[in-house]
Amino acid sequence: MSTPIRASSILPGHREDIELHTADGLTLVGELARPLDREPVATLVCLHPLPTHGGMMDSHVLRKAAWRLPALADLAVLRFNTRGTTSVRGTSGGEFDNAVGERYDVAAAVEYAEFAELPNVWLLGWSFGTDLALKHGCDPTVTGAVLLSPPLRYSTPEDLAVWADSGKPLVALVPEFDDYLRPDEARQRFAAIPQAEVVGVPGAKHLWVGDAETVLDEVVRRLNPAVPVPLPTTWDGPMETGDVSAYADRTVASFADRPVPGPPANRADH
Repeated sequence: MSTPIRASSILPGHREDIELHTADGLTLVGELARPLDREPVATLVCLHPLPTHGGMMDSHVLRKAAWRLPALADLAVLRFNTRGTTSVRGTSGGEFDNAVGERYDVAAAVEYAEFAELPNVWLLGWSFGTDLALKHGCDPTVTGAVLLSPPLRYSTPEDLAVWADSGKPLVALVPEFDDYLRPDEARQRFAAIPQAEVVGVPGAKHLWVGDAETVLDEVVRRLNPAVPVPLPTTWDGPMETGDVSAYADRTVASFADRPVPGPPANRADH
């Protein structure tokens, strides 16, 4: 009997808590989810939104990716808390460092994927995580990147030039009603990267509430084109239910009155 896949649905997979160790001596907490009985076709390394505004490894799109994509699309999903970030999984060492020290966090995650011999590594950055991908993610191990709601707050023209020179695929999913960067401006900004693909998503907003399935479909379309999309909305088999109540107040909307950090020259006026 088929059961609807809901926000709290956890489809079968092999999941293990992991630790990442950074070059500057920090321990970061995370999780690696893999297909249950077969090797993954590709790998997502997830970079979460601003921890000062509720972002963490369990931010809803990343959580749904880890809970669904190993079963639905044969993908491995590595997610972790950047320095100083807390979720139910735990708290990573260190303190938030405005995308500077986080370069070691990105490197540690990519190195873990390489050490674990995970295939076809892609970055999945969301908001602040897109800046981490652009600034620090153009690594020889990385195949490409998918960017969700990129604000281009911390990224510099030099960072974009590195990606342009690499030729690595870059896909930016930009909400029609984003708070920071909307599709038309995003196309102008990302024109600096000839191979970048900017996909405007009608009706979507920065938080992707109600549009997570669209994100997952676009991710699968790039990482495992053999899997038909849209992905199934029901599951015929065992399914667990996760507790998402702990995160009811961990969205950017809950931090609306808190100033958004960032370099003065790049800071959004929102």
